[in-house]
Amino acid sequence: MAQQRALPQSKETLLQSYNKRLKDDIKSIMDNFTEIIKTAKIEDETQVSRATQGEQDNYEMHVRAANIVRAGESLMKLVSDLKQFLILNDFPSVNEAIDQRNQQLRALQEECDRKLITLRDEISIDLYELEEEYYSSSSSLCEANDLPLCEAYGRLDLDTDSADGLSAPLLASPEPSAGPLQVAAPVHSHAGGPGPTEHA
Repeated sequence: MAQQRALPQSKETLLQSYNKRLKDDIKSIMDNFTEIIKTAKIEDETQVSRATQGEQDNYEMHVRAANIVRAGESLMKLVSDLKQFLILNDFPSVNEAIDQRNQQLRALQEECDRKLITLRDEISIDLYELEEEYYSSSSSLCEANDLPLCEAYGRLDLDTDSADGLSAPLLASPEPSAGPLQVAAPVHSHAGGPGPTEHA
C-alpha cells in the first residue's frame, strides 16, 4: 500500500516540476524579448558615449537572444519529456490500445475459424461423393467379373464329379473269376484239302 501511494506522489511531483519548467521558460522568453525591445529605444545624451552605449546594447541583445534560444530548447525538451511520461505512465490509454488490438485479433480469429469450418464442410461433401462413386464402381466391377461364393463352390463340385465319372472306366480291371482270356485261332482254308482244319 505504501508503494502504491508513493507512486502517485512521485507522478504528482514530476508533473509539478514540468509545470514549473514551463512557466520559467515562458517567463524567460518574455522578459528577454522585452529587454531587447527596450534596448532599441534611443535615449538622451548620457555620460557614456553613443559608441560605447551601442556596443553595450549590442552585447546585451546577443545575450538575451541566447537566453531566448535556451528557453526554447528547454521547452522542446519539456515536450519530449511529457511525451515519454505519457507513453510510460498513461496506463488507461495503453490499456485501451491493447483492448482495441485484442478486439481486432479476435475478429480476425473468428473470421479464420468461419472460413476453416466452411472449407471443412465442403471437403467432407466432396469426399463423401468420391467415396460413393468409388464404391459404386467397385461393386459393379465385382458383379461383372466375380461370382458369388456359393455359386463358385457349386461349380467346383460339378467339375469334380464330372472328372470322377470320366476316370472311372479307365481304372476298371477285369474280374478274377472270368478266367484266362481265350483267343480264337484264325481259320485257314486250303483249296486242295478235303475241308477246313482247326488248329488250337
